[in-house]
Amino acid sequence: MIDGRPAEKSRLVEPDLVEDQTQSVWVNLPQRNVAISLIAENRYAASEPATVRLRWRKQQFVIKPKLYVLAIGVSDYDNNRLDLDYAAQDAQDFVNVLKKQHSLYREIKVQLLTDADKDTILDGLEWIERQVTQHDVAMVFFAGHGINTPDGRYYFVPSNFKAKRLKRTALPYYEIRDTVTALAGKVLFFIDTCHSGNIMGTQRGVADIDQIANDLSSAENGIVVFAAATGKQSSQESSDWKNGAFTEALVEGLGGQADYTKDGAITINELDLYLSERVKALTSGSQTPTTTKPKTVPDFPIALKR
Repeated sequence: MIDGRPAEKSRLVEPDLVEDQTQSVWVNLPQRNVAISLIAENRYAASEPATVRLRWRKQQFVIKPKLYVLAIGVSDYDNNRLDLDYAAQDAQDFVNVLKKQHSLYREIKVQLLTDADKDTILDGLEWIERQVTQHDVAMVFFAGHGINTPDGRYYFVPSNFKAKRLKRTALPYYEIRDTVTALAGKVLFFIDTCHSGNIMGTQRGVADIDQIANDLSSAENGIVVFAAATGKQSSQESSDWKNGAFTEALVEGLGGQADYTKDGAITINELDLYLSERVKALTSGSQTPTTTKPKTVPDFPIALKR
C-alpha cells in the first residue's frame, strides 16, 4: 500500500515461499514523502499492516491532484411514499462546496446525479472508475434510502425502486464496493442512507451501515468512510437547515468551520471532529456520525478555508 491505497499491480504478487526464503517486490513510488505498508493475506484473513515511512530527499515540484466527485442524492421516488425532503439537495450542496476548492486541486471534475435510477447510478460509478489515477483524490457521496434485506445484504434505493423487483431495481452494495476499492487514488466515501421509511412492506428502511464502513475502511481497501449515523439510527433532515443534519455539518466543515488548527486547511481528522460535535448539536444527541480511517492512511487536507 502507498499512503494506505493499493500500489499498482500489488495484488498480482503471490509469492510461493517456504521457511527462511525472501522475495523482492518492485513498486513505483511517487516523488514525495510516503508511507509504505505491507499486508500478508491468505484465504482466511489479512495481517495487520507493517508500515515504514520514507522521506523524499530532494523535494521536486509537486503537482496538485485532480479532484473527482460523484454525488448521488435521491429524494423523488416513483413510489411517492418513499419521498424524502432533502437528499437530492444534500448532493447538490456537497458538490457546490467542493467546486470552490480550486486552490487545493489542479482540476475538479463532477458528476451530480439527483433522483437517479439504477442504470444512471451505474453509469456514474463507471465514470469515476475510468477517470481516477493514483495522483488524484476521489470523493463519492450517497444520500437517500438504504436497506438491509433479511439475509443482511445492503442495497441503495434508486428512484425507480420497486420492492417486488428488488434485485432488478435496487443497487447492491457489491457494485459500490467494487468501484470504490478499484479507484487508484485517495478515496473518501460519504454515506447518508439511514433514513427511516416503509420500504419493504412491514420492514422499515433503516440500514445498518456499520458493516459497510468497516469493510471499506479495512487496511487492505484503504478507504476513508464518513457515515451519517451509527448502527440502525435514522438520519434526520429538517426545514430549518434544508438539508440532512449530516450534510449540513459536512458543508459547514468543508466550508471552513472545521479548521480547528487555524492554518487554513481542513484535514480528515478535523472534519471528523467537527461532524461528531455539530451533528450531535443539531439532533440533540439522537444521531451519531462516524468516521473510519485505516491506520495506513495518513491525515491529509481535503479542503481549504476560503
